[in-house]
Amino acid sequence: MSYPPQRYFGEHGEHSGVYRSAVQEPELVYRSGTDVHYLATGGTTGGAYGLYRWEMGPNPSGPSAHFHRTMTESFYVLSGTIRLYDGVRWVDGRPGDFLFVPEGGVHAFRNESGEPASMLILFTPGAPREAYFEELADIAATGRALTPEEWTELYRRHDQYMV
Repeated sequence: MSYPPQRYFGEHGEHSGVYRSAVQEPELVYRSGTDVHYLATGGTTGGAYGLYRWEMGPNPSGPSAHFHRTMTESFYVLSGTIRLYDGVRWVDGRPGDFLFVPEGGVHAFRNESGEPASMLILFTPGAPREAYFEELADIAATGRALTPEEWTELYRRHDQYMV
């Protein structure tokens, strides 16, 4: 394993860090009570990664089993209990627990605890996941019903393959 190719060629470094306060409002709010904070998107990291704080309310929520062809996904539980599926078994993820899923790895997550829970979700490389999250939130908020074919197309556009 070696370091990746050099991406910065300046001599003295840049003053380019981006600070985000913990109290900043979420960029996306789902009807289920989940707030999503876009900590670092693929667009802001030059495609390196996307990092999101996922704050789930007490209502059951989370996707069914799926996989991605173009990106890895990692989960780090911050608070509460989040059910994590590694493609073989479900485990109750508690604060400090971590799950890494490589490309093609079947996975899912759910909050079924009846209590709020939060986690960090990391995608590498930084795909434009915000568009997917926002489209799902819009479908839920408007009550729009998609056909099975429309769901398949939405998932395909966003590298989401349901199992």
